[in-house]
Amino acid sequence: MVDTALPAVGAVRVRDASAPARRQLVRFAFYRVDLAWRRLDAATRAAQVAELLAVLERHSALVLLRTYSLVGTRGDADCMLWAASESAENLHLLFSDLNRTGLGGYLIPAHSYTSMTKRSLYFDKTRPGNRGGSERLLLAPGGKRFLFVYPFVKTRAWWALPPAERERMMDEHIRIGRDFVGVKINTTYSFGLDDQEFVVAFEADSAAEFLDCVQALRDTEASSYTLRDVPSFTCMATTAEEMLGALG
Repeated sequence: MVDTALPAVGAVRVRDASAPARRQLVRFAFYRVDLAWRRLDAATRAAQVAELLAVLERHSALVLLRTYSLVGTRGDADCMLWAASESAENLHLLFSDLNRTGLGGYLIPAHSYTSMTKRSLYFDKTRPGNRGGSERLLLAPGGKRFLFVYPFVKTRAWWALPPAERERMMDEHIRIGRDFVGVKINTTYSFGLDDQEFVVAFEADSAAEFLDCVQALRDTEASSYTLRDVPSFTCMATTAEEMLGALG
């Protein structure tokens, strides 16, 4: 059974039931482990792993939390936590408690992206009647093998275009993306919250299908208005135990 009682670090604000829409604050937190941690004795490392696992389990009662390993796919990051909550305080408590663990002292932040859910800016004509419905306001990660993550920024020229012109170009972009049925996109928005405009996270079981999808999207007219879409991360879905075990 998960213990939902959090340490008395600070009060968690209860969301106002009269709020017009439920939206989540989202963080993609990438870490690399200090090499000094691998030189600790096995008993110390095991105790620190158990401590951090207990923190993640406790907070998973209040935060949507997914764990990933980048060991073998990225040189500057070993693991990633994908966390989302309607309460900013819940995210604050999660990462504060992580920092207080013994292993947390050896986890070096490699990259971090903060974003938020909101209704889609564009109409997906492949799904009649859907105009950025409520399903986009709450993340619903699946059970696919990979998560591909990158920050995304459009050019100023893109935002200067008439809305109808942007919609026309996105029609093509969305149509081509839908051809890759095994790839699911999770788009979150960072305007004013972080250094990018969007964070996109694609779930897929096949790295090859995702690669082919991204290559196909390069040919779209909308792609010519991309200012920045790096760095890009290939994350392997794991349990928290597997994620920490891969650290060494």
